[in-house]
Amino acid sequence: MIYKVYYQEKAHEIPVRENTKSLYLEAASEREVRQKLQDRHYNIEFIQLLEGNYLEYEQASPNFVLEEI
Repeated sequence: MIYKVYYQEKAHEIPVRENTKSLYLEAASEREVRQKLQDRHYNIEFIQLLEGNYLEYEQASPNFVLEEI
């Protein structure tokens, strides 16, 4: 399954919407996504499962790059 993760790079700062970034990650569950990103010390705001039409839409975007962790 592919997940889209919305995050802030610095976990100790207050989240600001304009600084929110996203990445795409393949994992079996949301828990596995969090485990894979644990060493990066991100402030994870939201993890969204991508499937169906929404996955196709995201894959068509030039910003779609699947992280290799």
